[in-house]
Amino acid sequence: MTTEYKHKFSAIVLAAGRGTRMRSKLPKVLHKLGGEPLLGHVLSAIAPLSPEHVVTVIAPAMESVQAAGREYIPGGHFAVQHEQLGTGHAVRSAVEQKLSAYQDTVLILCGDTPLISSATLARLLDAAAKADVVVLGMRMLNPTGYGRLITIDGKLKQIVECRDATPEQKKVDLCNSGMMAFKGKYLGDLLAGLKNDNNAGEYYLTDAIAAAVAKGLTCTVVEADSAELGGINSRLQLAEAEHILQGALRRRAMEQGATLIDPATVYFSRDTQLGQDVVVHPSVVFGRGVVVGDGVEIRSFSHLEGARVEAHAIIGPFARLRPGTLVGESAHVGNFVELKNTNLKKGAKANHLAYIGDSEVGESANIGAGTITCNYDGVNKYKTIIGPEAFIGSNSSLVAPVNIGAGAVVGAGSVIVGDVPDGALAITRADQKIREGKGNELRARKKRH
Repeated sequence: MTTEYKHKFSAIVLAAGRGTRMRSKLPKVLHKLGGEPLLGHVLSAIAPLSPEHVVTVIAPAMESVQAAGREYIPGGHFAVQHEQLGTGHAVRSAVEQKLSAYQDTVLILCGDTPLISSATLARLLDAAAKADVVVLGMRMLNPTGYGRLITIDGKLKQIVECRDATPEQKKVDLCNSGMMAFKGKYLGDLLAGLKNDNNAGEYYLTDAIAAAVAKGLTCTVVEADSAELGGINSRLQLAEAEHILQGALRRRAMEQGATLIDPATVYFSRDTQLGQDVVVHPSVVFGRGVVVGDGVEIRSFSHLEGARVEAHAIIGPFARLRPGTLVGESAHVGNFVELKNTNLKKGAKANHLAYIGDSEVGESANIGAGTITCNYDGVNKYKTIIGPEAFIGSNSSLVAPVNIGAGAVVGAGSVIVGDVPDGALAITRADQKIREGKGNELRARKKRH
């Protein structure tokens, strides 16, 4: 989706949390949803709106988070929050390090809210063009634990944390999502005025709302669906978000013309692209970077990642397409076949029990069962080239680098270590020996023992 925002703005993404409730050594924002890190989802929602700057706040020694962030916004900035002193302190770190002179709208997001959409952010920014401070709120059936947004005549007056709320305030179902937008020209002063006189000794960004109201600034609320704004703080919440995302991705696939025979068993990555009239059988998994052309059939228990499948190809069942793979038009990849960094061209077939890696397979070539391209010598990888209409017999090993010519035939059970010319027959196997009657003799001897 491209929803270019018409006013200037910058974004701060809070991603310094260690995620202790995840019980993981991995930073929370790097846990994956739909095949991509939580942070990637948030940055992907921001990018189409054309921000002037994106500053991701990280903790010390979070180089892995920096690397992930640059994948989504190559020109993004990073600010280090050297001490974990609350959300207000995190935003202050970003402003002081990267946005100290910025005057236009500053959007503040949480790196663990992966379901946020560009459309919702655009609505938040539109409201920020008319107000000094805007908070993104959500209605909760069970608001326990959430900060309440207290409004009067449609204007936001304060955010009250659940533990500090009065019985009357706890009846309010409009809750804080943690995401806000401020006029940059006011943000620095509001952050400087935050106090940490609370039990946690932290600076809360939510306190900036009451401070803004006290200064006579205009504060409003934009509402969005709670399912879109929920944060991820535990493995359970991660699983719940995956359920929501997969439902949306399945609906999108079917609305765009794909048939999912048993939708609940098909798992997509956020970037999966399916053409029209694609048929996906039960229990198929799409990793990142998969593009599937029109009329493709993907049979059960197949796994695809980093691969492109051209129109009318057949994949599986039990096939694995690894990164760098291109399956050509009307090609077949059958059961227990693995392709890696391979171009299987138009009409080529590898129908059973094969590993084809670092290879180019010509049009209408046939790869027999049990074929292996021996592409790795323990140090380096090498390429196998199989020409158009070549036939590779069952249980053959092609020791790369090797070139099998157009129309060539490799006899079953062969180990090929040198190039095979166009149209030639290559066969390597020990001579077969027949000893009459020895089979019956051997069987009788075994029975006696």
